[in-house]
Amino acid sequence: MRILEGKIISVKMQNTAVVEITRKTPHPLYKKLIKRRKRYKVDTSNQSLSLGDLVRIVETRPVSKDKHFKVVKVLGAKKPVTLESSKAVKAEKSRKGSKGRLKA
Repeated sequence: MRILEGKIISVKMQNTAVVEITRKTPHPLYKKLIKRRKRYKVDTSNQSLSLGDLVRIVETRPVSKDKHFKVVKVLGAKKPVTLESSKAVKAEKSRKGSKGRLKA
């Protein structure tokens, strides 16, 4: 039984979410760490999940053609965007010049 942790990247289907698992493995010859990712369709079983949530999934019997995992636990919910933080981001972008440099 495999237990994996990943991030929800899509919740557009009914009772199904897409979870992306990212891992780092060394290159066989050069030993540099390479990011590898895999996407799994998981059964949400009427849980309220949102985009960006960190979840733990576990392997189960096939629920459908593509779904072989279900969500066990929500590890961390994405923080909601506040009005102050969005204004700060917009102000920072407006201060930058055309090539990304700050104006004096």
